[in-house]
Amino acid sequence: MIGEIAYKAIEDNRAKLVEVEKNIWENPEGPYREFKACQWTADVLKDAGFDVEIGVAGIPTAIKATWGSGHPVIGLLGEYDALPGMSQTHSTHKEPIEGQAYGQGCGHNLLGVAHIGAAIGMKEEMEKKGLKGTVVFYGCPGEELLTGKTFMARNGAFRDLDVAFAYHPGKSNVASGGVMTGLNSAKFHFKGRTAHAGGDPHNGRSALDAVELMNVGANYLREHVTSDVRIHYTILEGGTAPNIVPDKACVWYYVRAMSREAVEDTYNRLVKVAKGAAMMTETEVEIEFLGGCYNTMPNIVLAELLTDTMKENPMEPWTEEEKKFAHEMNVQSGSQWAVMCRANGVPEGTDLFEGVCPINYASGYGSTDVGDVQHICPTTMLNTTSANLGSPGHSWQITACSGMSIGQKGMVYAAKIMAVAGLKILEDPSIAEKAKAEFDEKMAGKSYKCPMPEDVPVPYTK
Repeated sequence: MIGEIAYKAIEDNRAKLVEVEKNIWENPEGPYREFKACQWTADVLKDAGFDVEIGVAGIPTAIKATWGSGHPVIGLLGEYDALPGMSQTHSTHKEPIEGQAYGQGCGHNLLGVAHIGAAIGMKEEMEKKGLKGTVVFYGCPGEELLTGKTFMARNGAFRDLDVAFAYHPGKSNVASGGVMTGLNSAKFHFKGRTAHAGGDPHNGRSALDAVELMNVGANYLREHVTSDVRIHYTILEGGTAPNIVPDKACVWYYVRAMSREAVEDTYNRLVKVAKGAAMMTETEVEIEFLGGCYNTMPNIVLAELLTDTMKENPMEPWTEEEKKFAHEMNVQSGSQWAVMCRANGVPEGTDLFEGVCPINYASGYGSTDVGDVQHICPTTMLNTTSANLGSPGHSWQITACSGMSIGQKGMVYAAKIMAVAGLKILEDPSIAEKAKAEFDEKMAGKSYKCPMPEDVPVPYTK
């Protein structure tokens, strides 16, 4: 039976995987600062016999761990960064940990470790069966800034893969077939001239006025873009006191759309708006491009493979204690709980999802740098139940579930499913060939062009 050895290997290593997950959960680190998580991840993979490289693509916290030889080459896309303001205890009520700035509000402690488990499971079965092929684990930093894989891709990562899997903790067991938005991220720094706002205003040139005019222009721009475009911002700096004309102001923008082309077109128009605002206020604007990523392009051949594998290998059942934990959080979620129950086809009042959903073809307006990998090789994302149904994304509820048995069960299940799916490809390489044919059809003769300019440095390395 395909996967039997892998399943056992993952179970045999379960305590070790949970230990690493707990360490990362208890020590949350922000994007590109995942030094502890990176080292714990590398150590486990080294102990398992993988050839491990740290500092891939010039990123100190990026990992490439390889085992095997020849094709098919199967990639596993791990992550481990945390979110600001998402600190939380193991409580069913909001209870931040004092002094902790970050928290695993997206479950990346589970995400990275699930891919470790899948890699170990695949290796064990490949070794005992003498299967030809290569497993490559990537530890990808900075996903929460939507740039980690983009920086890695700029330096040639992922180009040797035949297929790749990307797991993300979720609220149901489902493979993705829908599109998420591509994105550009940039800060607009305006520079003016100070003056006394009451006694000498005519000598001032307000950088804040420039920011506000840019925001007005962006709001009008929203009327003249396609319906898939999203433009949103936050003001980071706007002066020090009302009686001082501010000479510095900064606004941070995201531009999203369902295609890379629409992102770039809208972003270029937004840049013109910024320059117009600077002209109107006689200020200067400096644009700090932080990065961009592609829209997702899921591979349905791989999504069907993952779905079939989940149907063949059910998730272990929830305990009454886990259901009670989930219920106590669900009742605090208002209408979100009922909405998620309907979205996943389960009766209202369901606390934790069980079973397998059909492939999810719905589009979403979030973004992920997995989209870049999906434009380099056939790649599909997988969710498993790792939190209560009513939990919002990027929330303290996710942090709480990620740090206890609910999240751990979802993590281990994802590891098993990805391992078995990967082994199916190794035993039947025609699956990879079909996935590649679909990839080529969707790319329609285009090739991946990294949206990250060469002169944009990796954060915290310069």
